[in-house]
Amino acid sequence: MRNILLKIEYDGTNYAGWQYQKNAKSIQETMEAALKRITGRKARLISCGRTDAGVHALGHIANFVTDSQMPLFRLQKALNGVLPKDIVVKEVRDVPLKFNSSRDAKSKLYVYTILNDPAGCALSRGYVRHVPYKLNLNLMIGAAKCLLGRHNFKSFQAADNRKRSSVRTIKRLEIKKKGDLIKIEVEGDGFLYNMVRNIAGTLIEIGRGRFKPGSMKKILKAKDRKLAGPTAPAKGLCLVEVKY
Repeated sequence: MRNILLKIEYDGTNYAGWQYQKNAKSIQETMEAALKRITGRKARLISCGRTDAGVHALGHIANFVTDSQMPLFRLQKALNGVLPKDIVVKEVRDVPLKFNSSRDAKSKLYVYTILNDPAGCALSRGYVRHVPYKLNLNLMIGAAKCLLGRHNFKSFQAADNRKRSSVRTIKRLEIKKKGDLIKIEVEGDGFLYNMVRNIAGTLIEIGRGRFKPGSMKKILKAKDRKLAGPTAPAKGLCLVEVKY
């Protein structure tokens, strides 16, 4: 038996997220069907986590245990030959049998991209949140600092029936601007449902002046989703890297 790690890049536009869905196409379903077609064996992928419908990835990590002895370079080439063009396997390698891409992940890096331009852009519209009004970058950067460290992020958690802790650690939260693009880079040990998109939506509201300076600290402390900003669209979010 061997344990194989896959690093996957995908455009999430046409998928209902990573995880299997009853009535919609998912990345996991598409990947596992491709693996079965190539190896002749049913494979169950263990994922670093779930991405929501419409979210993209540059470095989604998954692994599976198999008795197939197909060389790695052939497996990668074969997968990319049968997968749809919006899913690409960027890396394939053997890892120890005990490796688990979910359990062993130390942190994940997400990037939310905003196009801050009056007109918008036809070519990048599927990968950015278009904000036509001017955003105050300094206000956004100041507000983001309040979220660094270990906190209860219940104010930024979408409805979730699972009973679990809302405490997470944000290790890095940086906001960078280049031209008309603003990137919100968030690295943490884990994220609640829609947490990054809710943080992005709140930062946008602060940047446009709809929330007062200093409001982020109050929102975080309140543990009340109704006080935070709207959920930013999924298309602007990308899972960039998973660290082990």
